[in-house]
Formats: sequence, structure tokens, C-alpha cells
Amino acid sequence: MRVLLTSTLALTASPALAASGPFFSLNNTDFVVLISFLLFIALLVYLKVPGKLGGMLDERATGIQNDLDEARSLREEAQSILAEYERKQKEVQEQADKIVASAKDEAKAAAAQAKVDLKSSIARRLQAAEDQIASAQASAIKEVKDSAVNVAILAAQDVIASNMKAKEAGDLINAAIDEVGEKLH
Repeated sequence: MRVLLTSTLALTASPALAASGPFFSLNNTDFVVLISFLLFIALLVYLKVPGKLGGMLDERATGIQNDLDEARSLREEAQSILAEYERKQKEVQEQADKIVASAKDEAKAAAAQAKVDLKSSIARRLQAAEDQIASAQASAIKEVKDSAVNVAILAAQDVIASNMKAKEAGDLINAAIDEVGEKLH
């Protein structure tokens, strides 16, 4: 309101000093302009335009303040959400680290178990191979003995056949038949 009064006084003082002739005459354009300006200002005051402008500016200031408050609350909410997500991200990272450490431990345990299983498997296979070798050796020894017995029998047969007479051979066959008969009964 002070600004309006100050501007009105400044405007009324300058035309009075610059005008030539009587100031309060309708022929003086400065006077007519001053009267028109004052009527315009009076009309604005009568229609309460300064109050409406002040109200509009107050509403605008209130709206801006509300927007600022809302922006501030949104910012605080965003910061709290960001802090929560950072906390969750940290927790997830810790869980991931625990899972990786657990997986490494399990892998080490599995590798150790695999080594034990491999040693056991190798030991079983070596034992099986040694058993097969022993069996093959026993079989070879038996075959050699059987072959030696067969050769000895054939040699004895040749020696006996060449040295024995028919009567002795018949007696020997009869004795063998009697012996087999006794063993079978």
C-alpha cells in the first residue's frame, strides 16, 4: 500500500512542475492524464484488485510452500527408501558371501571325500588284481602239475609196458579192478 501511495505522489508532483499554464485546466494534458490515472487507481482500489492480487500472490506463495514441503517430504522418503535398499543390498551381499563360503567349504569337503573314495577304489582294484594274479598263478601251477603228472604217467606207462610181461599186466589190471571195486562200495 505504501508503494502505491508513493508512486501516486511521485506522478502528481512531476506533471505539475513540467506543465505550462494553469495546471487545473482540462486543456492541460498533464492534468487530464493525472485525473485519469487517479480514477484508474481508485477503480482498482474500489474493485479490490490490490487485495485480490495480494490474495493470488499469497495463494501462489502457499502453493509454492506446499510444493516445497511435499518435495521435502518426498526427498526424505526417498532417502529412507534408499537407506533401506542399501541395508537390504548389504544383507544380500552378506548372504551371497556366506553362500559362496559355504559352497567353497562343501567343494573342499567333496574333493577330500573324492580323494578318499579314489584311494579306496584304487585299493579295491589293486586287491582284485592281486587276487586275479594269485588265481592265475595257482591255475598255472595246477596246470604245470597236471602236465607233469600226465608226462610221468605216460613215461611210467612206457617203462612198464616195455618191462612187463603179459601175465604181470593181467595181474596188475585185476588188482586195479579189485581196488576200484573196494573203493566204490
